[in-house]
Amino acid sequence: MGYVHDTAMSQYIPPTAMHYVTGTWTVAAGQVSGTICEHKAANAETTVINIPIMIPSNSVALKGAYLKSIEIDYELLVAAATSVTAALNKVTRGTDTNVAVVATVTITQDLTAATTAATQDQHKLTVTLTTPAWIDNDEYYLLKLSIVCGASVTVDMLGAVANFTLRL
Repeated sequence: MGYVHDTAMSQYIPPTAMHYVTGTWTVAAGQVSGTICEHKAANAETTVINIPIMIPSNSVALKGAYLKSIEIDYELLVAAATSVTAALNKVTRGTDTNVAVVATVTITQDLTAATTAATQDQHKLTVTLTTPAWIDNDEYYLLKLSIVCGASVTVDMLGAVANFTLRL
């Protein structure tokens, strides 16, 4: 097997792989024929969605996946939200009898939380790591998306895409 260094890898993360903390969610057909989504019913609440970033890791330094950015596809229906804010956590797995350690990762999001990310529309929110990271086999990343919804706002989560370099 030859050496692989691909700087344009992407991994789709389906809405069914995400963890929905608040809100009443159902699996549904997407607004576009042939797609699926997780649909949140209208309710005044801050809904939280945890998105596991499922990409290859490696126990050898500078190998595996080098995480650069994550794109989240969602729709705000019926009305605009108050805000949509992303946060990225790196979870270092605990050794036997020890708990995991969670650390916040510095990111930027391309859509402004209280305006462009929150309009009633279909959105692609890109979250970029300020310092991209090689994924060690003893850690994983979870993206937390918080959407502050008014009483009439419904949300369709369509999926996410992790963008990374793959080195083998």
